Amino acid sequence: MTDVVKTIRDFAIDAYRVSTGPIRQKKEADLRRNGQVPLSVLFYHRIADSHPNGWTMTRYQFKEQLDWMDDNSTFVSFEEIQNRITKGHNESKCVHITFDDGYAENCDFAIPLLIERQIPCTYFVSLDFILTGRPFPHDAAAGQPLPPNSIEQLKEMAAAGIEIGAHTRTHPDLGAITDPDTLRDEVVTATLELADLIEKPIRYFAFPFGLPENLNADAFDMLADAGIQGVCSAFGAYNFPEQDPFHIRRIHGDPEISRLKNWLSLDPRKLDLGRDMEIHRPGAS
Repeated sequence: MTDVVKTIRDFAIDAYRVSTGPIRQKKEADLRRNGQVPLSVLFYHRIADSHPNGWTMTRYQFKEQLDWMDDNSTFVSFEEIQNRITKGHNESKCVHITFDDGYAENCDFAIPLLIERQIPCTYFVSLDFILTGRPFPHDAAAGQPLPPNSIEQLKEMAAAGIEIGAHTRTHPDLGAITDPDTLRDEVVTATLELADLIEKPIRYFAFPFGLPENLNADAFDMLADAGIQGVCSAFGAYNFPEQDPFHIRRIHGDPEISRLKNWLSLDPRKLDLGRDMEIHRPGAS
């Protein structure tokens, strides 16, 4: 066996030992004992069996994941995630389900399933696509003009207990916007218009793309000043007790259930990802 092959093999064995078995169990036990079990928030986009792409999951995959999560964690609301962060103490694994963009097919299977099982969900939508019915540019460019949700669908979801959230007006990269009027229109004005249309207040907002470079400190301030209760990123990280509960980090609902299980089983190698990344805003700790 060559030295290179041996090194690769040893690295893989070490990584496996860290992420499974006694090492993981001991780390989780330590987190429970100290009340520092991280809280997980997942984001999905589209659940459908047709037109598969990188942001679509099949119905079977989605149900399989919900079944596994139901057996291994507790489903909680967005508000409860924030409550546990604010208290600075959490002893159990819990998860909140979110969706981004607003695809009409989600109302065929995923949303009815969540409602039937009484699983809390926050559903973030981009206003212009809801109003016009036009497909998202990335779908049109891929030759798959997938339909967005309608206002009527959003109203029905909200009436059934799904929390509707804002996801800008036109789904831009907010990290690249420097004009304050444009930024305010995307994050505040569009949110208020959405609330009027569904006849319910909008409490939460999700940044499009959601990586650190796509966030915007001025947008955080505008949203906080407008009374929004929490905002979401999407760069793959846990939420820990005593972090700022206004900024909720999310993990991709990966179609590969093995990767999802790895995240939600609290992989020790991922515990520090984004942990010290904060957006400074008035009143943030």
